[in-house]
Amino acid sequence: MSNTVSNVAAGKPAVGGAVWRAPAGTTLPTDATTALSNDFKCLGYISDDGVTNSNSPESDNIKAWGGDTVLTLQTEKPDTFAFTMIESLNTEVLKAVYGSANVTGSGSNVTIRANSTEPEEGVWVIMTKLKDVTRRIVIPKGKVTEIGEITYKDDQAVGYNITLTALPGSDGDTHKEYHGASGATGAT
Repeated sequence: MSNTVSNVAAGKPAVGGAVWRAPAGTTLPTDATTALSNDFKCLGYISDDGVTNSNSPESDNIKAWGGDTVLTLQTEKPDTFAFTMIESLNTEVLKAVYGSANVTGSGSNVTIRANSTEPEEGVWVIMTKLKDVTRRIVIPKGKVTEIGEITYKDDQAVGYNITLTALPGSDGDTHKEYHGASGATGAT
């Protein structure tokens, strides 16, 4: 097969929202274009660093006497997504970071409780546009496992840099990717 320029694409955020979150147990989307249910909440703008997916296996090598590697064993295969949410006044963003039970109120009257409560699992969807193709990444069981430092500074947006760990769903997959023609939408 020869090189094909039309197969090269940049990952742009989907119009109307690129990162969505719903409670654990929400019915999973199974294609790239069907509108998400109202259970999914948009987490707004993501910083211009975009979304990074790390999905590389880690292995241990077994060596024979004399130094030859004779067996390689996969020890783990973490699947993580990292991004910075910059809508710091969006209550859905705050719930994703601090936990739904730790954020009360709405609009400009919100109370956030920071504590050691275990982060809740949820269903996450990341939607990107690759030229005229929509790519929908569905994470059936995602959990926030890292939160970067939060900086309050007059020359930058307050952002929440998170690492989301994708845990295996009922079928053992940590995430699925669907491609489809343009026109995919967020929640109905």
